[in-house]
Amino acid sequence: MPEIIAAGHLCVDIIPRIPPGAASGAGWLAPGRLTEVGEAVLTTGGSASNTGLALHKLGVDVRLVARLGDDLLGHLIGQIIAGFDPHLAESFVIAQGEASSYTIVISPPGVDRCFLHCPGTNHTFGPEDVSEELLARTQMLHFGYPPLMRRMYERGGRALAELFRRAKERGATTSLDLVMPDPAQPGGQADWRAILARTLPHVDIFAPSLEELLYMLDRPRFDALEREAAGASLLDLASPELVSDLAADALALGAQMVMIKLGHRGLYLRSGAMGRALGRGAPADVARWRERELWAPALRVAVVGTVGAGDATIAGFLTAILRGQGPEEAAISAAAVGACNVEAADATSGVRSWQETQARLAAPWERLDAGIASGGWRPDAGRGLWRGPRDRG
Repeated sequence: MPEIIAAGHLCVDIIPRIPPGAASGAGWLAPGRLTEVGEAVLTTGGSASNTGLALHKLGVDVRLVARLGDDLLGHLIGQIIAGFDPHLAESFVIAQGEASSYTIVISPPGVDRCFLHCPGTNHTFGPEDVSEELLARTQMLHFGYPPLMRRMYERGGRALAELFRRAKERGATTSLDLVMPDPAQPGGQADWRAILARTLPHVDIFAPSLEELLYMLDRPRFDALEREAAGASLLDLASPELVSDLAADALALGAQMVMIKLGHRGLYLRSGAMGRALGRGAPADVARWRERELWAPALRVAVVGTVGAGDATIAGFLTAILRGQGPEEAAISAAAVGACNVEAADATSGVRSWQETQARLAAPWERLDAGIASGGWRPDAGRGLWRGPRDRG
């Protein structure tokens, strides 16, 4: 029985190596101009790949579930994933006559990246692509990036809610991750409060980033903070009260617990009364998880790249629950897996085994300042985290 299904958005990333100087001048991508570049790096991206492969590296028995086309790119995606372990790719759905998803990543040295993305089969993914048999056997279902998957957000998110309802009916613990949508595209213009209101009553673990949750639940405040940030990080302007209010809103919509990813400020964990059954992947001691409010600061590392950091953090959190850790330990473990991730340029190379990660945590490891030393927050110096004013632990 697989411990976790990692389902959702999956694509192949095509990343040309652009040597220094090749992208000099404003017209290096002008029509008719040929710019010589290096070999292409081919890797998979998206939630199913990033979180799924991180879980695999942490030693979790995981199956990736995604929808691929019957084209060359679909075969390439399958080969890349199977190269890690053939079992990871055995539950892919092949859609005849559909085009697979890909992203061309243009990343010149010293210049911010840009992306050319084809959603492909991600737009036609539906709840039927996760088999009843697999849902009945797994301990957890994790699903990610519905704002990039048309069937999952259209019609008020009925397909997304249906997938989570089916998973709960079959006894699985459920986990949902988001992604920041493009405001100019249909996924960014959907009524996400309504979609989450329909879906979160079937979600045990809700793991969005602060920016995503603020965009979807309080768009006017998101826009105001974006203007105030003026190109800097919105995270630095977010008060602990704002983070707590957003988590309380998500709990009121139906989630059992909310883990908000905060980038360089770490992660925030809030849980409610947890009155309904959590499924086969539930924490070992549910009582320890009721009505908690914790903030785990980020851990100091040399940052090489941040691709997939949030996905890796979620993988660490889910693994911690499956391995019997309590909320304090799970929050810290999640922060540690995310920290290891950013020590490499790609989405998964930095992730270490569960044993290596725990050994690293057992040694001294500096925490970064999370900027929360007020408002009733109190430090737990022995664990290296903060306890919030609503923490009942």
